[in-house]
Amino acid sequence: MKAVCWILAGFYLLFCCKAEEGLNFPTYDGKDRVIDLNEKNYKQALKKYDMLCLLFHEPVSSDKVSQKQFQMTEMVLELAAQVLEPRSIGFGMVDSKKDAKLAKKLGLLEEGSLYVFKDERLVEFDGELSADVLVEFLLDLLEDPVEVINSKLELQAFDQIDDEIKLIGYFKGEDSEHFKAFEEAAEQFQPYVKFFATFDKGVAKKLGLKMNEVDFYEPFMDEPVHIPDKPYSEEELVDFVREHRRATLRKLRPEDMFETWEDDMEGIHIVAFAEEDDPDGFEFLEILKQVARDNTDNPDLSIVWIDPDDFPLLITYWEKTFKIDLFRPQIGIVNVTDKRDSKGVLDDCASCYKGCCKAVPREMWRGRQSNGVVKKAEPLDLAHPTEAVEKLTWESGSSFSPGCM
Repeated sequence: MKAVCWILAGFYLLFCCKAEEGLNFPTYDGKDRVIDLNEKNYKQALKKYDMLCLLFHEPVSSDKVSQKQFQMTEMVLELAAQVLEPRSIGFGMVDSKKDAKLAKKLGLLEEGSLYVFKDERLVEFDGELSADVLVEFLLDLLEDPVEVINSKLELQAFDQIDDEIKLIGYFKGEDSEHFKAFEEAAEQFQPYVKFFATFDKGVAKKLGLKMNEVDFYEPFMDEPVHIPDKPYSEEELVDFVREHRRATLRKLRPEDMFETWEDDMEGIHIVAFAEEDDPDGFEFLEILKQVARDNTDNPDLSIVWIDPDDFPLLITYWEKTFKIDLFRPQIGIVNVTDKRDSKGVLDDCASCYKGCCKAVPREMWRGRQSNGVVKKAEPLDLAHPTEAVEKLTWESGSSFSPGCM
């Protein structure tokens, strides 16, 4: 009996140790892994790693605030480098003044940006500069550019992806020249746009795909768009995705938030804040989705949906900047000039955000402004979402713009 008890106790201790190890979040181990890249060592670094991630930064000022901010950015890179070291992913920094010639040679253009070199491709990271977001982005970039779907369960998982652009094609096999063109096109957008393929006749039948045909899915839309004139070359697929990449309703995501924010409509964003897990937010979001479906053919309409839960550090900032309460769904117009700064946060330029346009779960508010002052606001009936969104759209060059957040 004592022996059994000792055995059980041993298993219990072993289980506890394993459980603790499973939740052992990484902390910086003190080893410097981030390279100060220059013209002497950059070729060696490119050869050494499968992927090389470079921060192109401005010269660090001598004041304490700038020094501290740079140290924090460096720590993000060091932790990511530590976690991804077994994956052969290297990290480095390039000073825009000291290493200007190298930056020009490598194609680094924007100070404060993070660039990734992979297989002679240069990919810009347009997301939140935090270790977890950056690591997830780089792991996605390591994967194959096209994910193959050949079962009902995989198809169900594909159907669950509704908040981002995705493409799927039906091909004879991996050796098909048409699949290779599809794969090469996917590399141009990896990891921001998801590309899927199937070689299974049954899966293709469920998707309504014919041989060598590709469907394009816009976020939150019920039905895909058949890309015309199959079979396609790589250039034709790339051109189609670029032309249709701006969705009617887009979700701001940590991994590509700046790419979305920079893609404004003549300096304007229609922005909606709503928590998907909140009942009021869910209801409001369903209305937005219906608005997007009813207006998907309108090239002048694009709504950016922000779930505050995805950006907890920005909630107070947004509430203060836009003078809104994010415990309730909100919608309004943001006039954007500077889209990003080197610190990885949305620019706070007081002159860019004039007036306010608030909303409650069953209402949208519209304001007509002149010189930044909202003159008039009226509730919009969201029982008729098409009419509501038409009141939020505007004609280019018109004499008035909707009220800003």
